[in-house]
Amino acid sequence: MIYKFLFPLKPDTNGASAFLLALRIFFGLLLMSHGIQKWAHFQELSISFPDPLGVGSTLSLALAIFAELGCSMAFIIGFLYRLAMIPMIFTMSIAFFVVHANDPFSTKELALIYLVVFILMYISGPGKFSVDYWLGKQLRRNKTR
Repeated sequence: MIYKFLFPLKPDTNGASAFLLALRIFFGLLLMSHGIQKWAHFQELSISFPDPLGVGSTLSLALAIFAELGCSMAFIIGFLYRLAMIPMIFTMSIAFFVVHANDPFSTKELALIYLVVFILMYISGPGKFSVDYWLGKQLRRNKTR
């Protein structure tokens, strides 16, 4: 029993999937709170929001809201998981490396934490407790019929 705990052979166990689900919920909700704040103050922020891509402050803000709010929802439930994470990773990369590039580390630290967590979560996948896992099972079942 202790050997299974110390030396798991399968990374796709229910325990590992529950851990990934907890991480998805925790970090997804945290990022969503940033998106909700941006959405709630869209009018004021759209005037002065950073425009690192040169597409205009309003569109930059809308893209950040999409990544932080819309993609976080898909991330939490594990729907189109890796596709949803691309804008999240991109947004945190821009925040850390461009928008806050000259700021002290304490200012850009949160963007780096999100970035590292999202990259690691992208690599690990959503786990068993996700819409993608269920859809994949259904697609494989239908393919064998």
